[in-house]
Amino acid sequence: MTNSEHLPLRGRTALVTGVSRRRGIGYAIAVRLAELGADLFIHHHRAHDTGQPWSADDLEGVREGVRAALRPGAAFGDLGLDLADPKAPERLVAAARELTGSLHVLVCNHARSGGDGSLLDMTAEKLDGHWSVNTRSTLLLTSHFARAFAGTEEAPAARPGDRRGFSGPLDEHATGRVFWTTSGQIHGPMPGEVAYAASKAALAGLTATAAAELLPLGVVLNTVDPGPVNTGYLDPESTDRDPGIIERVLAATPFGRLGHPTDPARLVGWLASDGGRWVVGQIITTDGGFSLGTDR
Repeated sequence: MTNSEHLPLRGRTALVTGVSRRRGIGYAIAVRLAELGADLFIHHHRAHDTGQPWSADDLEGVREGVRAALRPGAAFGDLGLDLADPKAPERLVAAARELTGSLHVLVCNHARSGGDGSLLDMTAEKLDGHWSVNTRSTLLLTSHFARAFAGTEEAPAARPGDRRGFSGPLDEHATGRVFWTTSGQIHGPMPGEVAYAASKAALAGLTATAAAELLPLGVVLNTVDPGPVNTGYLDPESTDRDPGIIERVLAATPFGRLGHPTDPARLVGWLASDGGRWVVGQIITTDGGFSLGTDR
């Protein structure tokens, strides 16, 4: 096996957002990309988790875990930011790019949880809070990443229907990769999580459009739906929902278990490598068949 096959992300720098807890999906993705040889820059916002039932993690422990997965010679950096700040996405991409001088992979894993509700008790503040973190910051992160990757600091204004033309065949082995994350809004209802579902559903609805706009720049975008992954929010002692719902979810899972953070991490790792270069503009569900069940 050649070194490029063993470490397919050697020489590529990845930015992963939402890496605040060792039980989280973002942490698992960061570790997997590090194992594949990438230089890693992680984003965290510990203050968000302090107000959640599953509580916050020790950030130094998070850093140590990612560092331990790095291959020899790989670089590491991190930055804490509240992505509700409109200026935070640009700052984060710039900081990540400074790590090695270039940036090749962006994983938008961050999300705002809690403070949600049903359609009947929804407020503008709840909607805006989830939109600013889950949707707006993801779009801005993607925009800044793509312009940095392509060296296009200023893009011309586009009218509806305008498409950027290809200047020639892309080097498929040298494309940038962007990953968005959703939570299965396209598969069924999420009662009591209207603000969250709306903010994530917007990303699913925009996946094809964003992928079409980015591909001429040499950037491949896909969205990953990880299904019911237990990051602590489905443990009986730290759940934010009725325990009966957890039992029903588990009963509808074909393999008899909830997802592990490493499950979507393996998919992202493969898609980020050369093996996934032909997959573009897709919403990929990795849920062990959960979405095929009759009871969500």
